[in-house]
Amino acid sequence: MNAERTLMNVLQQQLFQGKTILLLGARQVGKTSLLKSLLAQLDAPSVWLNADESDIRQALDQADTSTQLLQLAGQARIVVIDEAQQIQNIGRKLKLLYDTRPDLQVIATGSSAFELQNKANEPLTGRKREYQLFPFSYAELVNHFGLLPEKRLLHTRLIYGSYPEVVNNPGKEKEVLTELANSYLYKDLLHFEGIQKPVLLQKILQALAFQVGSEVKYQELAQTVGGVDPATVEKYIDLLEKAFVIYRLPALSRNLRNEIKKGKKIYFLDNGIRNVLISNFSPIDLRQDKGALWENYLLSERKKRNAYAGHTPNCYFWRTHDQAEIDYIEEYDGTLHTYECKWKASRRKSRIPASFQEAYPQHTYNILDESNYESFLM
Repeated sequence: MNAERTLMNVLQQQLFQGKTILLLGARQVGKTSLLKSLLAQLDAPSVWLNADESDIRQALDQADTSTQLLQLAGQARIVVIDEAQQIQNIGRKLKLLYDTRPDLQVIATGSSAFELQNKANEPLTGRKREYQLFPFSYAELVNHFGLLPEKRLLHTRLIYGSYPEVVNNPGKEKEVLTELANSYLYKDLLHFEGIQKPVLLQKILQALAFQVGSEVKYQELAQTVGGVDPATVEKYIDLLEKAFVIYRLPALSRNLRNEIKKGKKIYFLDNGIRNVLISNFSPIDLRQDKGALWENYLLSERKKRNAYAGHTPNCYFWRTHDQAEIDYIEEYDGTLHTYECKWKASRRKSRIPASFQEAYPQHTYNILDESNYESFLM
């Protein structure tokens, strides 16, 4: 399957506009396939430098001057540096290429934001455009398969997620996800000097997988995984977020004394990764965590939708100490758009909490279930 990626048109429009392009995303989400498809459509000479290959990485590491870098580029008009976070001083080297050859389009990809963004942000200030590629989005799959076939696959997506290799191998999802988790999920993290206990990393991920949709407290999580320092747990979670495995959703707190003020929820960017971590691929109708899976799926797909559309709302959940709560909130221009994720729940039983309604009168209220979720994701 070769589904067209939403970012294809965006990248086409950004080529040769005087900016270095950074394409970020977890390993195996399709960055290489996307860029090779892009290059195949262009009538421009290009060179591909894959930093996963030791000789290329060494050549880039040793290239300290613009002359040496331009020798690697040759006569190309487009240079792709794949997995660029592995290159020493990559930010300065991208700046040298930008300043020396303004006609050269450089595209750098990275599977770990903590490396590539940190190294490139300051040298490339005002010189870059940054994009994130996710596993297949709901809209991309609908555009490829059609709306009705994709809706029929909803239960499959809730269990196995939407990584390209998973989608492209129906019937082999478990094997693909296991290989993905074992071979790629931690690859960049384990090379990062801050990760000294890979077993602890695995325990934290498994604990987070069981807490999807619930408030996460670092102190409690530290005790759950073996009495480690909460600061260490927070550091590992920060790295997992920057490696595009999870993301954090903060609590909304402005008006009420009993609101949760510093709470956070943590979601996985892909349901399949969440399920492989707890080794649970049972059908959705047999699961006790179907509500959590539904919430994780909707919010991760919404994150993709917003990123690709260029939408940047403030995003929250809301909860009080007496357990009044709202699953998800987006804030646009002072208006709060609230959403409740309900798996086969009666709409008549779902109401916005009176305390929220009184404290935040500028709001809308929406219930997301199987009858209407597609409009939330497209």
